[in-house]
Amino acid sequence: MSNENWQLLNPETVLSIPLKKTDLVELYLPLRNLVASKYSESDAQKVESVLQTLNKCRMDMVERRGDLSLPMQRDCLIHYFKCLCMVESLFTSLSSDADPIIFVWYDAFNPEHEDGVSSQRNGIQLEKAAVVFNLGAICSQIAASCDRTTALGRHLAMEAFKVAANFFYKLWKAFAKHVVSATLDLTLFFAEFLHRLFSAQASELELQEQLNNNDAGYALQQHRCALAFASVYEHYHRAYELIPPDSAARKHVDSFDQTWVTHLYQKVTFFQEEARQRQSSILTESERPSVFSRVQSCALDHDAECVTEILVRGFCSISRHSIFKPRQIYVDLILSEYNPFKLMKDGKLVAYPWDMPPPYQTDSAILSSSMSSSPFSHMLAFLPLKKTEPLHLYESLRNYFVLKYSESVAKKVEGLLEMLHKLRNQMLRDDLSLPFRRDCLIGYFKCLCMIEPFFPMNASPNPPIFVWYNAINPQQDCSQHDIHLEKASVLFNLAALCTHIALSCDLTTIQGHCLAVDALNDALHWLKKLIFPSKKASGTIDLSELYTRAINNEIVSLKSKFPHPQCDVSSSPGYPAAASDPLASGPLAEILVQSSPPEFRGSKMKTCPSDSDVIGQFLLGYYKAHFLLQKVCEAPCLDLLSEVSPVKIKDGNLVANATLEAALENMSLQETQQ
Repeated sequence: MSNENWQLLNPETVLSIPLKKTDLVELYLPLRNLVASKYSESDAQKVESVLQTLNKCRMDMVERRGDLSLPMQRDCLIHYFKCLCMVESLFTSLSSDADPIIFVWYDAFNPEHEDGVSSQRNGIQLEKAAVVFNLGAICSQIAASCDRTTALGRHLAMEAFKVAANFFYKLWKAFAKHVVSATLDLTLFFAEFLHRLFSAQASELELQEQLNNNDAGYALQQHRCALAFASVYEHYHRAYELIPPDSAARKHVDSFDQTWVTHLYQKVTFFQEEARQRQSSILTESERPSVFSRVQSCALDHDAECVTEILVRGFCSISRHSIFKPRQIYVDLILSEYNPFKLMKDGKLVAYPWDMPPPYQTDSAILSSSMSSSPFSHMLAFLPLKKTEPLHLYESLRNYFVLKYSESVAKKVEGLLEMLHKLRNQMLRDDLSLPFRRDCLIGYFKCLCMIEPFFPMNASPNPPIFVWYNAINPQQDCSQHDIHLEKASVLFNLAALCTHIALSCDLTTIQGHCLAVDALNDALHWLKKLIFPSKKASGTIDLSELYTRAINNEIVSLKSKFPHPQCDVSSSPGYPAAASDPLASGPLAEILVQSSPPEFRGSKMKTCPSDSDVIGQFLLGYYKAHFLLQKVCEAPCLDLLSEVSPVKIKDGNLVANATLEAALENMSLQETQQ
């Protein structure tokens, strides 16, 4: 490959798009008045927080755009989209004599922002489509802003372009078709073009990573690169062929930036020729190895420049292995201090402001103070938490990075190591509440995934030794340098902890019953994810597949034995009337049956919330948005750019969020005092 061609391949110039602009509109008052008149004043008070946050998000989206960083704009848009989906059902209820809600949006590619379009009276389809467009646009800007001369910057840019492409795919296939009157940028044609464009740029960055990867044999490496060049060409070709034949689209793109079409033509020409020349390197089926190793941007013996990128890539593995899918319903809404949306015991819905960092206040009154009164307390003996020895991870890991790389590299990752150490210490504390310990375990597991690629730490004279005791027979222990023992033990404790949460619920109430069943579903999820690391860890017998299968069967049996409370459903809005498995019935069942794996679906019964249950309607909208975003935003590394992330990427370093750290320390202190 010539130097000239390499410069063309190296995407020093990438394309991104501006956000659509809109006019201000008041949402809080008309929607609150609607809820009060159609339902009741009491219902209006229960959803008031959501309506206030909805209004604030939209105002910030319009008025504060110039003051907010790109990641903060992304946070605001995601929060607004969730709130918007929650109130969607209200727009069909606005009467003709009510004050109309009309959204006005302008074409993103029109620099003068003229000739905007208005939504139909009280129509929400234009608003949702425009927000999805802006989510894709902001991700494209985040990608373009990354320093692509570094491994970390290339990885972040690649993932951001993938998410941008995903948003425009959703716009193309789902949202744009429902917009009656749209500017050209919201048409099906243009949504497809932007999807193809950002898919091409993501693929090109992925190709760069493959060209830098030398962990395979020469023939296999050439085979991979040949396929990658062909794939990139196909993406660019599909994007380019949409524009020149359409005169209106060509004129629209040229009015925004005349270099776009030329840029795409050069990409198509280059990658077509490269793909043609490399076609002979593609191996036949019989020539390919039976097992392909996963491609990494750097060899496992990474150089210093790759360290932060490898840590971030480890964080992305959470999404690839679906470790946190499906997230449970009521467990997170009621108990998690990291979820800004809350369902309180009295049925009130709370939506904390998008720019307010966690922890968020929870209503743990639904849990009893003692589990000994539960008729199923015998389960605690069957599934106690595993115990471990204290471990000073920070010092051990930091010394490794100093010895293996340098003091400057150790400083780059210091924030992550500090957070890892603090979360492990909190994980060991028995004086913290069950929900708080669950949050700590989840946070700690995420950090473990980040540092996993550096194990085993052969270069360290003193690698960390993980010591864990058998949960059933504490006399038996296992000590290893293998991080899989630590991961398997954390997953075991997550399953055990969720079972303890279930057994501490007040099963005489609908809320308590739904939370208990949901917590058991959560426990089953963690047990399933435990199988792989436990096979690699060779730990104590409680981590064996035979024992975890027995626990799984016991939990399934326990779910079926829970009594169904006989309560007035009107006192428990947002919960299934039958008080059965919330994954099988209730306001969220329809979307969950479609989105959850079979083992989490329960029965196939589908029920939707009644028109009289405003909380149920809001919850259904929230989870439609939640599952859509979960599928589209499959790039956890972008969350590391957020101001509310426990560990953040800042100037290429991994730093601890000082504000969040202080808040968590304060929360921990309060729990200890209680």
